Formats: sequence, structure tokens, C-alpha cells
Amino acid sequence: MKVIEIQFNMWDKPAICIISEFEIKKDDFFVIQTPTSLEMGKLIGQAEIEQNVFDELSLNNEIYSIIRKASLQDLEKMEAINKKKEEAMEVCKTLIEKNFLPMKLVDVYFSFDDKKIVFAFIADGRIDFRQLVKDLTRHFQRNIRLQQLGVRDEAKINGDVGSCGIVQCCKSYLKVLGNVNAEQAELQQVSHRGAERLSGICGRLKCCLRYENDLYKELAEKFPAVGSQVKTPRGKGEVTEWHILKQSVNVKLSEDADNIVEVPLESLGK
Repeated sequence: MKVIEIQFNMWDKPAICIISEFEIKKDDFFVIQTPTSLEMGKLIGQAEIEQNVFDELSLNNEIYSIIRKASLQDLEKMEAINKKKEEAMEVCKTLIEKNFLPMKLVDVYFSFDDKKIVFAFIADGRIDFRQLVKDLTRHFQRNIRLQQLGVRDEAKINGDVGSCGIVQCCKSYLKVLGNVNAEQAELQQVSHRGAERLSGICGRLKCCLRYENDLYKELAEKFPAVGSQVKTPRGKGEVTEWHILKQSVNVKLSEDADNIVEVPLESLGK
């Protein structure tokens, strides 16, 4: 069974669809039927999966129906609809100020059938935007939804060049922003570099900390705990530090507390 992932916009979860009769290629656009609207999105992924995998996938994801591959007329229609985004942003910003809401509007999305508008925003904490939804509904005469995003989503929408010199991963190819935390920086022994070097444009820890984390976890399983007693060719001592990539540890020798030696893991216990 072949399934594909369709991205409606930069910040929403990709839609999953079953596909059979269509010939597909990267960056194709499709018209999709959802329970509330007709949407258009871009192909971002595809895979052949077994039925049991699909059944498990269906438990946590809604599976949508493909109406057709987008035609030139469909693409032109969507382009015309998107020309209204700037005006919609200005209207929403005005209404946000009118309602004295502590929120920042970052994007707006129109459904392909032009019956639904989603306004994406960031804010500290929860916002009571019920009156704002009423005002927007009255103005646009459409189904209105507000979606709160994180600052990492805002960076993904706007895009920029990272400290590595290439376009941010979240802007260029990351489909889903995964969890990045301080424990990953600690495990990879880069936490000493400071928040300024470890933070991305969004102000949060860089997504690239995730990429090698599984390897570091696998390599770290072989290490004795810091503070534990080990036997080295130079005598017994206490482990004070790990060097994960070098596969060695620093050991403070028991007979000479001022002497710290670096010992390969393979030499411990010999």
C-alpha cells in the first residue's frame, strides 16, 4: 500500500493520504478532501507500507481522500486566493489591537475552496480569542480558526540562514519539529559552549542537536558512571569525565589524587 504526505502550509501537520492510480513525483500538488474543507497541498513524502503498519498509522492520524492531482487551473486559483493573505493579515492585526490581545500574528492560510481561513499566532500562555473569532467571522464571512504556534514554528515560516551558513533545516526540509532539550546538549558534551552558540534563530536549542543524539546514546551505554571506581593500567581510580567520541574517560588515580589520566575504554579493568 502506498501512502503520501501532503503539506498544506509550513506550520501544520502533514496530511496522510492513500494513493494508487496517480503517477506522482516530488513537489506535485494535490486537491484533498478533509471533513471541513477542500484543500490543496504539496507532496513532501511517500512510502510503501504493510497493512498492519497502515492500521497503526490510522489510529493516531486521520487519513484523507485525494480528489485529483492539481491542474494548472487549480494552481492559478490557489495563487489568486493567496493574494488575499496580506490584506487578511492587516485586518486581523487591527482586530487584535482592538481587542487588546497579547499575541503576534505570524501567518494566514486559506483553504482551497476559500471557505476557511486559519490565522496562526504566537503568544506567551493561553489567549481568550473568542471575541476575535467573532469579529473575524463577521468581517470575512467564512469559517475562522486560530492556531497557536511556538517560536520555532515562526522561524520555520520566515526562514533564514543558520550559523552553519545554509538555510535553516526547519525551513528547508524538516517536516516535523521534534523535541530538543538540554539533556541532548549535555550528552553531546557541548553544553559548555553557552546558550548563545547552541541557540538557533528562534532562540531555542538548535534542531541539529537531535541528529546525532541516538549515536551518542548508543556510545554512552559503554561508559562507567562518573564517580565510579575503575581499574586502569596505572592503578585504581575514580572516573571524572567522559570523552564519548574518543571512547575514553578521565580517571583520578587513587594513589595520586592530583594525577588525572585519560584511559581508553578498552583498557579499563585490565
